[in-house]
Amino acid sequence: MFESLPPALALIGGALLTAAISSRQIRAFVVIGAPLVCLYGIWQVPDGVSLEASFLGYTLELVEGSPVRRLFATIFALMAATGGLFAFNHARRTELVAAQFYAAGAVGVCFAGDLLTLFLFWELMALFSTVVVWCGGTEKARAAGVRYAIMHLLGGVILKVGIEGVLISTGSLDVRPLQATDFNTWMILIGILINAAAPPLSAWLSDAYPNASPTGSVYLSAFTTKTAILALILLFPGESILIWVGVFMIFYGIIYALLENDIRRILAFSIVNQVGFMVCAVGIGTEMAINGAAAHAFAHIIYKALLFMSAGVVVMRTGMHLCTDVGGLFRTMPITMWCGIIGALAISSFPLTSGFTTKSMISQASVDEGLMLVYFLLAAASAGVFLHAGIKFPWFVFFQKDSGLRPKDAPWNMTLAMLFFAGMCILLGVFPQLLYPLLPYAVEYEPYKASKVLFYLQLLLFSGLAFFLLLPWMQRTLTISLDVDWLWRKGLPLLARFGARVGSPLVNAAQSRLDDAFNAVTTSARNTMGHAGPLGRSWEIGTTALWIVLLLMVYVFAYYLF
Repeated sequence: MFESLPPALALIGGALLTAAISSRQIRAFVVIGAPLVCLYGIWQVPDGVSLEASFLGYTLELVEGSPVRRLFATIFALMAATGGLFAFNHARRTELVAAQFYAAGAVGVCFAGDLLTLFLFWELMALFSTVVVWCGGTEKARAAGVRYAIMHLLGGVILKVGIEGVLISTGSLDVRPLQATDFNTWMILIGILINAAAPPLSAWLSDAYPNASPTGSVYLSAFTTKTAILALILLFPGESILIWVGVFMIFYGIIYALLENDIRRILAFSIVNQVGFMVCAVGIGTEMAINGAAAHAFAHIIYKALLFMSAGVVVMRTGMHLCTDVGGLFRTMPITMWCGIIGALAISSFPLTSGFTTKSMISQASVDEGLMLVYFLLAAASAGVFLHAGIKFPWFVFFQKDSGLRPKDAPWNMTLAMLFFAGMCILLGVFPQLLYPLLPYAVEYEPYKASKVLFYLQLLLFSGLAFFLLLPWMQRTLTISLDVDWLWRKGLPLLARFGARVGSPLVNAAQSRLDDAFNAVTTSARNTMGHAGPLGRSWEIGTTALWIVLLLMVYVFAYYLF
């Protein structure tokens, strides 16, 4: 029975139940239980196509199973369940509903056997991740959510153009390996890379994720960029340009994270850096490299969510979000501190953590293919990761100066979520054989060779020494680091203000008349409805956006199915 149903339906059902249930206790059961039901369904899906549908004369493969698809879907479901445990006591209902739809989109992408189904779930993710950003509840979150939506709508349009072109030129919608050799395949590749946060169109990530709520940023860290990695594995394995796109992402993320002062922006730039390792591996394209990309994506979701959980607890408990405002928190937040340190060690590929047993596979793949320049760049990047995420994040947040803040440690549900992911970071580091059999190809790799362990320990220890020697020059300022996003964060507002100043009196007069007419209509409507009933209420932007997205989703699915 389950093998013929999309596993994402469990999360969609959970989201609808969460929206309808008012009891916090029952809602908690749903937000944790629905992903676990989804996880069960994931492992009932056999290899090959198990569900098809006919649409406009084309056969759509709605559910297609394979080892790499199950691997990604598994970690997405685990992330949704653990994120639900972390968030249910503190997140608004709107955010919990949106997060489950968001996770459903990611799981749906995993099993999509055709490009149209993939695109629909891709856009489902874009819609509901925007709502998660808006649930930050601040003016900054609203503005960041708008910019986030624009970038993902742009990426969706580019992807759709490529899919339509491939359909016209080949007559096939199958998800299969492609090569970026013509306009259509380039459009698909670019659309995917936008979701992977590849520069120059990566600023949406560092802009939006830190402005979400402390719980919302945990969800955001997991799904969008990693579904892009899966799409690259399925559609563009061995595309050589991805090697250098990935290398550029790696160093871009390191440099901007070292410049950053905001706690969660450091971690956001770190996502770009870590996804760069995976993109590079997909570009190498060998079995070892694809295994490395998939394994590192699995481990990355765990330790990156753990880091965002640790940072989120700090933000929630202190109300501060800058490194310069906190410090000395180890005194009253020991659990949050130790979980953050474990996540920092894992992201730095420290031996006996999950990052070491997965990221080192990518380095080995580059050696196997004779890509020595790539290997040395990856090694240098590993030292850079230890600088900005392995040391800088825990040092400035939990140690360094005493800020005088004495906040409580994490609430019980957040503590359980962090301890679970911290345990997984260590478990997969000590026993990598638990993960290796789930990878798409047979694994013949031994991470714990004496020479390899010694090399990484020397690399990390010397980068740690460099950090403390350069500490006087690493004090952060209150500035925000911009790159290409200057165009829409500064350039477009400047252009709009210039246009407003030089606009003709006739245009201004017409605008004034339209404003007067609109105000008259809305005033009349308010007087007619009063404040009774749902139409007379003042709705929060997150709730309004959620209902709009729900209506759009119902329309799309109705059109798609009927």
